[in-house]
Amino acid sequence: MKILWILLYCFLLFLNAFGLACGRNVTYDGRSLIISGQHKMLFSGSIHYPRSTPEMWPSLIAKAKEGGLDVIQTYVFWNLHEPQLGQYDFSGRRDLVKFIKEIHAHGLYACLRIGPFIESEWSYGGLPLWLHDIPGIVYRSDNKPFKLHMERFTKKIVDMMKSEKLYASQGGPIILSQIENEYKNVEADFHEKGPPYVRWAAKMAVGLQTGVPWIMCKQDDAPDPVINTCNGMRCGQTFAGPNSPNKPSLWTENWTSFYQTYGEEPYLRSVEDIAFHVALFIAKKGGSYVNYYMYHGGTNFGRTASEYVITSYYDEAPLDEYGLIRQPKWGHLKELHAAIKLCSKPLLSGRLTNLSLGGKQEAYIFKGNSGECAAFLVNLDNKRDVKVLFQNVSYELPRKSISILPDCKTPVFNTAKISTQYNTRSVTSRRTFDSIEKWEEHKEVIPSIHKTSLRANSFLEQMSTTKGTSDYLWYTFRFPNPDQTAQSVLNVHSNGHVLQAFINGDFVGSAHGSHQNKSLSLEKNVTLRTGPNYISLLSAMVGLPDAGAHLERRAAGLTRVRVHGKDFTNQRWGYQVGLLGERRQIYTDLGSSKIQWSRYGSSRHQRLTWYKTIFDEPPGNDPVALNMGSMGKGEAWVNGQSIGRYWVSFLTSQGSPSQTRYNVPRSFLKPRENLLVLLEEEIGYPLGISLDTISRTKVCGLVSESHLPPVCSWTRHDQSEEICQINSGRGPQVQLQCPPNTTISKISFASFGTPFGDCESQILGTCHSSNSRATVEKECLGKSKCSIIVASHTFGDDPCPGIPKSLLVDAQCK
Repeated sequence: MKILWILLYCFLLFLNAFGLACGRNVTYDGRSLIISGQHKMLFSGSIHYPRSTPEMWPSLIAKAKEGGLDVIQTYVFWNLHEPQLGQYDFSGRRDLVKFIKEIHAHGLYACLRIGPFIESEWSYGGLPLWLHDIPGIVYRSDNKPFKLHMERFTKKIVDMMKSEKLYASQGGPIILSQIENEYKNVEADFHEKGPPYVRWAAKMAVGLQTGVPWIMCKQDDAPDPVINTCNGMRCGQTFAGPNSPNKPSLWTENWTSFYQTYGEEPYLRSVEDIAFHVALFIAKKGGSYVNYYMYHGGTNFGRTASEYVITSYYDEAPLDEYGLIRQPKWGHLKELHAAIKLCSKPLLSGRLTNLSLGGKQEAYIFKGNSGECAAFLVNLDNKRDVKVLFQNVSYELPRKSISILPDCKTPVFNTAKISTQYNTRSVTSRRTFDSIEKWEEHKEVIPSIHKTSLRANSFLEQMSTTKGTSDYLWYTFRFPNPDQTAQSVLNVHSNGHVLQAFINGDFVGSAHGSHQNKSLSLEKNVTLRTGPNYISLLSAMVGLPDAGAHLERRAAGLTRVRVHGKDFTNQRWGYQVGLLGERRQIYTDLGSSKIQWSRYGSSRHQRLTWYKTIFDEPPGNDPVALNMGSMGKGEAWVNGQSIGRYWVSFLTSQGSPSQTRYNVPRSFLKPRENLLVLLEEEIGYPLGISLDTISRTKVCGLVSESHLPPVCSWTRHDQSEEICQINSGRGPQVQLQCPPNTTISKISFASFGTPFGDCESQILGTCHSSNSRATVEKECLGKSKCSIIVASHTFGDDPCPGIPKSLLVDAQCK
């Protein structure tokens, strides 16, 4: 009999393996996605392959999986893959197939958002700029030329995925695909051409027969069978729901922070708020798929960021720009995922009822036919904690929080109570670049009209002239001054982002716009010489637009120029696309070797100067960054690869730069003699730059006796469907964990009692156990991770009976 069971078991394993090889059926109903016949509760995270490096992908995906994610979601970047019509590039950071295969190798699903318009704070919203030159084209409309190229690229990506067998229907990881992106935001601008375009896009996508569902985000009239999904921070409150009872509630973008633009402070979104709205979406909207945008933001390398967006992208995500775990955001969400997974059966098969528990309190109860039950107790009051009575039991709910009861009895998680550790990013300066002898410089030539070959009798539009090859376009003209009057006024208006004005090669003034006010004007008193004066105006873009209707109509560059009261708009103009240093690629080893460099400081400082130096890779494996705090505005290259634009001189309302440190991936570096080249548009000070390494070596925990035990200590009993602890008697805990290859080397602070402060600063309260430090040191020193139960017996006695107590620990890893 035992042999028969063994044979049957082996046969079932074979069938399972055969099924995976042959593909998984992905469908859906009104409750959730259905994969291989099973309803799924799925947590997803956005990780964009070109905003990191292939060397980082395995670690990022592994950390996402450890954080409780089931799916990795990514856009596809059309202008990255087809920079010129018919010329494709899927190498290096562009290797989409390799990225999807890496997701598969980690046992996760993938959601492929093809778009191909994506917005995403990416240059031109992901559209290739060559589209602008297609006669008669109107982007994202019922327009034959645009639909032709959109379908061609979409099919290209789908066929590529099919050829590699990457759709779930073929045994791959892709369970969802997206067509278009937040089109409802602009649909009205296209009038009668909008709705048929939506219907066409849906029909075209479905006709590609991927074997998995398609979605449209923020498109409440998405045609069947395409699923409409929600984007935003509060989809539990704002989502109108699926447009069919047979479609599930999916949340494709839950913003973990927000993108940042130059001159603006970062937007910080608390993990308590994120967790609250995830739980509310699942409870109130029957949500079964939540994607965090971003889970890892990464870096806008090169000139890929859209207008005014900084190089660092969503650094406040659960995985920061460098791929390091940000706590408590990562850990608290991991606990949330585990708590909701304990409720999976009643959530996916049970019946929902709603019960009022007070003026701003309510319960969402899911009951299954087999007795399983899960409840979400919600306190919508954001000003006060409350006690509620649910099924004759009293529960405490902190302000604006949700408690999750997987058996309708036992609270295992509250969105406002953080039990996971905190950590802090540490910066170590590995070397400074303060030696004059190590720097060389090369001054960019300021062109005049007689040295330009491109001429026109009016202003040329900047984006269609540069065609995305450079941020810069020179506008030059000759102004004859027959008068003896030396003083005059130069007045310039522009739809560019930055303007620098030169007369006879000398700098006379500059101006810039902002993300909120994209046009600019410059008015300067200038000195002219008698006879011909050569005026050179450099218009710069800080990224291309990425949002709004009719991108093909957006214009940049100069709109009016007046000198001495005379309008020169229809003057004979000479143009130069880009800078000479860009053309010569002097940021590469080869290009640099062909340039005559000068010793740093050998002549007076000038705007538009290139700087060059050599450095060795810092030891270790910690991420590397350049501190550019002493520079103004420009771009930086390491070994020929652009690490992005910098704009340190554009200060926020608080008087600080939006970004000073710039990510240098280890894969960009060689052990020795790395080439660093800077293009400084203003007057920077390269001797103040430093090369830093980034780590998270400070960890901290603050947990009270009223906190819940870790969610991982709970399990669902197979027969009774009740929740029980794996190890009975375990209470709330401070849990500390160091980064890989480090251990806890020092306990900087420890107090069980009533300590004051947080993980930034701490002081003892009136109640303090004298055994606090010794107890924590015994449990934690020399270990990579440790946990301390927050209870009086852990510390030998109760330092203040009857008073609620907490444990605050601050530790260093080494």
